Amino acid sequence: MGILNQIAEYLYLKKKDPDAPKTKWVGYMHFINRLSILLFLLAMVILAVKLLW
Repeated sequence: MGILNQIAEYLYLKKKDPDAPKTKWVGYMHFINRLSILLFLLAMVILAVKLLW
């Protein structure tokens, strides 16, 4: 699975793979990865606004 597909799954842009393992720890890992991607995107938006303002 490519990195862009994984990011699309984290951000709910693509359906998840039904064959992927579903354990509690994998769920925690996916939540933390999703949170870090969203915080990174938020920081990029804030930086862009500060640079353009």
